Amino acid sequence: MTRSVLVPSSLVREAEDKREATRKLGYVARAAAVFRIDRLVVFPDEDGEREWAGGFVETVLRYAATPPYLRKEAFDTRDELEYAGVLPPLRLSSWTGSDSSGSGSLRQGIVTKVGSEGRVRVNCGTQHPISLHEPPGMELVEGERVTIRVSSRRPVRAKLVDEPLPGFSVERTDLGDALDRSDAGVRIATSRHGEPLSVASLGGYAERAARDGLTVAFGAPERGLPPMLGVSEDAVRESVTDSSADAPARFDAWLNTIPDQGSEVVRTEEAVFATLGSLTLTE
Repeated sequence: MTRSVLVPSSLVREAEDKREATRKLGYVARAAAVFRIDRLVVFPDEDGEREWAGGFVETVLRYAATPPYLRKEAFDTRDELEYAGVLPPLRLSSWTGSDSSGSGSLRQGIVTKVGSEGRVRVNCGTQHPISLHEPPGMELVEGERVTIRVSSRRPVRAKLVDEPLPGFSVERTDLGDALDRSDAGVRIATSRHGEPLSVASLGGYAERAARDGLTVAFGAPERGLPPMLGVSEDAVRESVTDSSADAPARFDAWLNTIPDQGSEVVRTEEAVFATLGSLTLTE
């Protein structure tokens, strides 16, 4: 069961400058951290991009999703990260160790050197890179991200494990490919023209998301999902009012997750928090 959030490459199209664009992306990364999202996917919307395009969006989100102790190793000085200092701290439990179990905590690391006799040196946030045995069947290269289970810090005892990286990943892929994944779960598009989310309907969606996983897609400022996907607003509304009509664009449902909004415009980062706050509720 996985949770994925899909955002367009035009996400920061209305930002006045790079600083504001970076801050906006930081709020999206915060939402991914708060609601335990597994994948944050940037899908192309080149027609809606302005100054800050998909490469900028992906780079800033990847940086935000990287543990602070690895950022210097993983990223050179890059123009996209000029204002990385305004990104809010994520403080993921997997980074701080508060999500650890009795068998030790999981940490991200970066392979800094591949040596002989099946050993590699890994930077995992300790004072110096540590030397670890490469597990059978695992062929690592320099610069590769790895997962390490740390059972003791003083003295350092750790081992490489074949498990997903702690935290959430950032990917850049087509929206259709993200929807076609076998672990996509319930696929939801957000739109003010979708079905108004209510107390009565929320239980069903939250239950399906908890059982099967969740993939939820968001639009951009002044450019919602219908125009991005070439779907008419009438088609979205028809899928809401006609129970026999299929939801457009290969989604399972189109939802208006803020049905009584008091502001004329809801920003994408606000919609992400509001939507995930509802759909990840548990009984």
